[in-house]
Amino acid sequence: MLRRCFRQTDYRSTLQAMRDFTASRNDATQDELWQVEHAPVFTLGQAADTNHVLDAGDIPVIRTERGGQVTFHGPGQAVIYPLIDMRRRGIFVRNMVNLLEQAMIDTLADFLIADARRKPGAPGVYVTHDGGLAKIGAVGLKVSRGCCYHGVALNVDMDLRPFGRINPCGMAGLQTIDMATMGAHTDWQSVADVLCSRIEKTLPQILPMPS
Repeated sequence: MLRRCFRQTDYRSTLQAMRDFTASRNDATQDELWQVEHAPVFTLGQAADTNHVLDAGDIPVIRTERGGQVTFHGPGQAVIYPLIDMRRRGIFVRNMVNLLEQAMIDTLADFLIADARRKPGAPGVYVTHDGGLAKIGAVGLKVSRGCCYHGVALNVDMDLRPFGRINPCGMAGLQTIDMATMGAHTDWQSVADVLCSRIEKTLPQILPMPS
């Protein structure tokens, strides 16, 4: 699977590039994983309530077509966009979300954060912190013609304060945390590479074409 890496990129241009790639791909197009580190931006899912943006300030707010509510992207966060033809791998969107969550859980375990888990009814990945659950990884997808784009965001070592200017994922008071706070002192590229490898290992193989 082809990997591409984009550091400190503008969100709008990356979003349009994903749309263009998905719209132009055909049955022979190779799946890709994009490693991205965005400049600060708040993004809204397709049905997100703008009231969950409490104080955007100087950070742009962009409406997208992905699932989910509002989140923040910024430096120090490993964003992976899997541009995958799900039909030829025999998977559906719920399966894909589960696979991506598991890839984040496995990545965190690789960096000795062993208690990462899902939270029923709240997509993403969570860890125990200060007696409660804190979100460390987010997931949101868009599917077009059986192919997905958008993806996952794993907090590596970042300024978490902008999360306090929104209700993350539409949940007031939700704690957010990063790997550095959990004691995993590593770098962005290492996490992005491991997460891509985990996604590749978790995805089903491409099904043979009917004869």
